[in-house]
Amino acid sequence: MASTLVLAALALSTLATSFISGILGMAGGMILMGVLLALLPLPAAMMLHGVVQLASNGWRALLLRREIDWRVTAGYACGTLVALALFVAARLVVDKATALLLLGLTPFAALALPQRWHLDVQRRGHAFACGLLCLALSLTAGLSGPVLDVFFVRSNMSRHAVVATKAVTQSLSHALKVIYFGGVMATGDAGVPPWLAATLVLLAVAGTSLSRRVLERISDTSFRQWTRWAVLTMGLVYLISGLRLMLI
Repeated sequence: MASTLVLAALALSTLATSFISGILGMAGGMILMGVLLALLPLPAAMMLHGVVQLASNGWRALLLRREIDWRVTAGYACGTLVALALFVAARLVVDKATALLLLGLTPFAALALPQRWHLDVQRRGHAFACGLLCLALSLTAGLSGPVLDVFFVRSNMSRHAVVATKAVTQSLSHALKVIYFGGVMATGDAGVPPWLAATLVLLAVAGTSLSRRVLERISDTSFRQWTRWAVLTMGLVYLISGLRLMLI
């Protein structure tokens, strides 16, 4: 049984990160993944992160359902299913240090992509590539938000459409992550008490609901600036944490 301090940290982290994700469409999940990796074994962290983020993103997608781009979502879904098939065949699970390093490198790798590649989730084939790459990162680093953002940042979508479409695509990724770590690669370390999962799901829904008023007040320009700075800052923190674990 987790200590009271750990449970309190999980509860506060879930509420706060769901609120952040509700505004930026990302970043909150990245912070939560780092907290879970610090407090729990990797399989359990992946499972709990998947459950909480599925609730947070699913509720956000429901609130903004009229803004979802379903063509992009369909292409993304096809990519994730191909990635899942490859991972099931390989039965791949990385260690905690590697997960933290991947988590930290993801936003910087996304930023370093050449301008000539001009990734745009609305272009032909890009949604499929986005789904393939993002699920692969989700099953190794725990999430894929920074790379997902690269596919959306040059699109012509409004901030509402970006947040809504990201929410439904991320819901799919987290659902597949739960299936992978809770079923295909299930171990004793992956167990999560149902009452804990249910409590964090309720907190995720609450945090997401509270964020909607803030989303309405910020501009599209501010939305993109805040997103970039948030993920780069967290990326640096996780890079340092992963390197420390590897050197111990």
